[in-house]
This record gives sequence, C-alpha cells and structure tokens, in this order.
Amino acid sequence: MGKEESCSVGNIVRQARVMRIVYFGTPAFAVPTLNALIGDPRFEVVLVVTPPDGEVGRGRRTASSPVKVAALQRGLSLFQPSRLGQSETREVLGTAAADLFVVAAYGVIFGPKSLALPKIASVNLHASLLPKFRGASPISAALLSGAERTGISLMIMDTGLDTGPILATRAVAIATEDTTATLTNKLATVCAEFVPDALSCFVVGELVSRPQGGEGSITRTLTKFDGWINWYQPAWTLALLVRAMWSWPRAWTTTEKGVHSSYLQIHSASVHSISGETGSASVPSTVLVEDDRLLIRCEDGLLEIETGQVAGGRPVSGAELIRGRHLSAGQQLGRTGAPPPQPPLWLSVADQ
Repeated sequence: MGKEESCSVGNIVRQARVMRIVYFGTPAFAVPTLNALIGDPRFEVVLVVTPPDGEVGRGRRTASSPVKVAALQRGLSLFQPSRLGQSETREVLGTAAADLFVVAAYGVIFGPKSLALPKIASVNLHASLLPKFRGASPISAALLSGAERTGISLMIMDTGLDTGPILATRAVAIATEDTTATLTNKLATVCAEFVPDALSCFVVGELVSRPQGGEGSITRTLTKFDGWINWYQPAWTLALLVRAMWSWPRAWTTTEKGVHSSYLQIHSASVHSISGETGSASVPSTVLVEDDRLLIRCEDGLLEIETGQVAGGRPVSGAELIRGRHLSAGQQLGRTGAPPPQPPLWLSVADQ
C-alpha cells in the first residue's frame, strides 16, 4: 500500500467542533467507512441515506442495502428517497444541517442544489486512482486491465461523473490472486483507515484540493453478458476476466453434448502453458485433459479451470468436472448461446 498525499493526524484539538455528516452509500464497500466515522469523536453521523429496498434473486425477495442494515444496527437515522433531486428530498437533507455530505458508492449523480446543501462540501470516496476508471465499475475494470495497482480517491464532488478535484488518495497493490470481491474488501478497509483523518485535515484547512490530471477513463455498469468467455482471446486475458467477474456476474460459457446445452460458470482459473501436439493442434474452445487437469485451448495458450459450476450443480474442481462427465476431452465450449457483443467496460475520456 502507498499514499500520494499526506496530512497531519490527531486534529481533534484544532477542529473547532464536531462535524455533522450525512452519509450516502449502498453496498458493503461503504460500511467500514460508515463505522469508522461513527466511532470517531470528531464527527457525528446525523443521517444515513441509502436507496429504497429492492427485489433480488429468483424469488424476487425484498432486500435492504448493506448500508441500511449497518445504520439500523447502530441506531442511526435513516432516509431512503426514491429520487435525490426532488424538493421534498432536499428539504429532509437540508434539515440535517450537515457540515459534510460523505458519499461512498451511492450510485446517483448529485445536482447543484443538492451539492450546495452542506455547509462545507460534498465529498466522494471513489474506488480508483482518479482520473482512471471513473464511473460504475472501477474495481472490475482495474483487474481486467491488468493494472498492478489501484486505490481510493477522496474528492470534492461536482455535477460531473467523478470529475471533481482530488483531496487525497491511497494506492493499493493488486495481488495476482485478487478478484473483484477480494479487492473490494481491501479497498473498503483502506478507505475506512484514512478517510476520517483526511476529512479532519480538510476541515481545518490542511488538505487543499487539486484538479484531476492525466488521462481519464470512464467505466459502465457490469451486466450478466460481460462474463461471457470468447475463447478466441489470449489465455492471460481470460484469466483476468475470470478474476474481474468474481463474484458477479461470474465468467461463463456454454457446453453442448448431443442436443443438450447447458451453462458452465468458471469461478477460478489460471494460465497453463501448451505442451505436446494435442494442445498446439486444437482450436480455441477445445477441452483438453492432462494429468487430471481440465484445460481449455485459447487463442495463444491454455486456461486451466480450477473451480467451476454447471447449471444446477455445486462448485467443484476441474478434476471433478471431468470425473462427473460434465466435460470431456475434445469437446468444444461456447458454440451456442453467445450474448450480443458488449461495448468495452471502459473508454478513455477522449473517446467519449
């Protein structure tokens, strides 16, 4: 881990009064920072804002956001507006008399009237080193790009999509085994560790914002189709895809035996070098079996399936997929069921 900016810590004496915070967030990523602010005597979280409960899963059961669950557990005041831009919503937010709006993965762009409500500023915690990977899927995009590091950016919000000036950043190394799920947890922990002190430094004037510099990029929201595996790609690219798509939407392909077609999720995989004539002669998507290892021919190598799951089954090892006769040598994957071509997960700002 590293850091690009620093500020003095222990500003509880210099800070004139306790800062009133309205905290906006939705997923589990936002919970550790909420808990850190609740436990810090320099701040008072006077209101937590999260989206209305939604329906999830095949049974379409009603579910609350992780931020809502955390807020209720801590006995905090909760607000779930259907629209942020409504005058009724702004009236509730204004009544909170906040010094700061703190936003972490809330998923809504704030208009100028909402941004003007807090006395000091509205700040956002974004899971990338801005200006890279603005938008909805920064962690998956960082993994898919093969980047060696990513991080957290604390920024002052404006009406753009993660375009405001930067207050502080913290870098996090991306490990070779990281998935979107594990990297999200790492970033959430780092965020909770540095944001309270950084906010205090900002309040007392020890952190000065700077414009975003360098080449920017914007990510879109992930869809189920993003997990589709095109076997006519390099094995290294597909190994990155498997990690970037975990734990949702998960990398997937189709299997065909006779007239029957099914789905196969790939939960974990690694690059395997081609050995022997069989591997080099086979076409991409071909299943190969070598010493009880399940290998799939790609454009320039082999992808070893370490863990997979067939439709209606449970997660099992590649060897178990072979022994269970779900896959067999010479079989080709992904011959049917391909989704429509998807746009890139991220684009440079210049391409917008």
